[in-house]
Amino acid sequence: MASDSENNMDREIILADFQACTGIDDIAEAITLLELNNWDLVAAINGVIPQENGILQSNLSSVASQANIYGTRSQAAPAAPPAAPAASSSSSSSSSAFCPALPSRHIVERQPRMLNFRVEYRQRTVEVVIEEGSVIGEIKQILETELQVPVSKMQLKGWKSGDLSDSIILQSLHLPKNNSLYVLTPEITPTASTSQNSVLQESLNQNFLLVISHREAQRDYNLNFPGSRTIQEVKRNVSDLINIPVRHQQWEGWPASASDSMTLAASGISYPCHHLGVCRRSSPANTREPTEECADVHMVSDSEGDDFEDASEFGVDESEMFGMGTSTGCRKAPLMPENTENEVDALMHFTAEFTTRYGECHPVFFIGTLEAASQEAFYGKARDRKLLAIYLHNDESVLGNVFCSQMMCADSIVSYLSQNFITWAWDVTKEANKARLLTMCTRHFGSVVAQTIRTYKTDQFPLLLIVMGKRTSNEVLNVIQGNTTVDELMMRLMGAMEIFTAQQQEDIKDEDEREAREMVKREQDEAYQLSLEADRKKREAQEREQAEQLRLQQIQKEADDEKEAIRLSLEHALPPEPADEGGEPISKLRIRTPSGEFLVRRFLGSTKLKVLFDFVASKGYPWEDFKLLTTFPRRNITQLDPASSLLEAKLFPQETLFLEAKE
Repeated sequence: MASDSENNMDREIILADFQACTGIDDIAEAITLLELNNWDLVAAINGVIPQENGILQSNLSSVASQANIYGTRSQAAPAAPPAAPAASSSSSSSSSAFCPALPSRHIVERQPRMLNFRVEYRQRTVEVVIEEGSVIGEIKQILETELQVPVSKMQLKGWKSGDLSDSIILQSLHLPKNNSLYVLTPEITPTASTSQNSVLQESLNQNFLLVISHREAQRDYNLNFPGSRTIQEVKRNVSDLINIPVRHQQWEGWPASASDSMTLAASGISYPCHHLGVCRRSSPANTREPTEECADVHMVSDSEGDDFEDASEFGVDESEMFGMGTSTGCRKAPLMPENTENEVDALMHFTAEFTTRYGECHPVFFIGTLEAASQEAFYGKARDRKLLAIYLHNDESVLGNVFCSQMMCADSIVSYLSQNFITWAWDVTKEANKARLLTMCTRHFGSVVAQTIRTYKTDQFPLLLIVMGKRTSNEVLNVIQGNTTVDELMMRLMGAMEIFTAQQQEDIKDEDEREAREMVKREQDEAYQLSLEADRKKREAQEREQAEQLRLQQIQKEADDEKEAIRLSLEHALPPEPADEGGEPISKLRIRTPSGEFLVRRFLGSTKLKVLFDFVASKGYPWEDFKLLTTFPRRNITQLDPASSLLEAKLFPQETLFLEAKE
């Protein structure tokens, strides 16, 4: 009785929050919408308020026929006023966790909305991405190219509104972002195997209405599920509605051959409607004596206010038990150990446990300290920088499991985060780990960020902080709470990316200009150094040249001094010039120098030619360098025997000679 009373109180709070957020005053209509969404407040609000444009739409009557367990976007009542004082005054902390986030969506420039279609044809699957403004016929044209099936022979099935014409615009159908369709080709005869696959594929895309009777509450729930949903997934969703964990559920109405891993289409249930019954399984303590091992387990269960049995007895594996995060069962292993000393080891443990819980498809978590993640994201070259996404997990939040499995593990989110973000994660379930995180945030981002994290309550987690590095400080662009959808999460990530891209372009421009200035400076420095080197080499060359000139001058001076000494010695050794009137024959010689001057001297006729040569040498014309020639006939006197006399050389009584440099 106490449990039923608590359930009623919770639903009254959810109902008040739902009315406050949507403005739907009719209680019956509000309850209908909440029941269609299993009393999931976030899904119900998303079903009433489309996330693409943020406005409410009319024609509420279509909700009952279109909304399902996932909170499919349906048309709803006219737009609610900005505030509903009566309802908001009665809403509790639950409403504060959800409603305030709705009007504060990050506004970005409107881009064409793209729709994803997964189209099955026999044993083939084709992924089609097309703008919302396109018509159905354009999808068929794409499929004609991929499947080699003419459009005229193609029937595109799987639309919730039945068969549609090719001219219908997709936007008018108010479709979700991801859709599943299948192609039928009645005029093309399939093989036996492809025919069976086609029938099975058609069943997977059909919606099954499950009428579930809750025995204890004496209440029936009409829930729509696609044929691709497994029985295990149905039980999980129903557990949130009836507050009975999967391991404690006892069902009636499932086919005997059905197993939890089967899809509804393959389980053999009736189409389009199937009746089921569910109640809480009786305590095992009342049916059998526990073994020693079970006694220990029951002791733990009793301390938590519920009974516990071996999961395998009810067809539920251990990963299912520990993945649901309920307060009544055995606690799942924490994502991060408490009071960890090494951040790297803690994050490796986080990644391994996250993979165990939610599978291999998840963002690549940075293994390292928050400071190292910041360095990796912010302090490289401008073209290589990225945004830093800090994921904060809290196992005590009811939104944690849904956010991780449906948001963080969505292919589009994983791909976008991997390409554009450095993703760093931390588990704040334990107070010690939360305190350590706040210390790290204060050190790297300032006290404002740490204080912001403190303001969020447990039921608002998980949080995804988008941080952008700036020149002087780091800025938190966005704080995304757990009560969101894949489309809204992607929109807010893209909005943050647009802001970052604009800043990155400025940083790239500044960096390029700075590098250009530095390159000019380097080139100037290099040119200056080259100039200095050239001047040094020139100076050294001049010094060498001067030294060589000095050396040559010194050699020349020495040679000249030597020549002068020889000339003087020759001049002193010459016999005196004889007088004109002497007893011996006199030879008068006129010698023309290369400069045009004449050397005139008298010699005795018996004087040897060597004396003549020494006379010429004493005047600076050594016979080694000059030759002494007669005018006519032309004779080279220097070739004669120096010991012969002037008479013998026929240089008597007078003769005119000229000096010529030897070649």
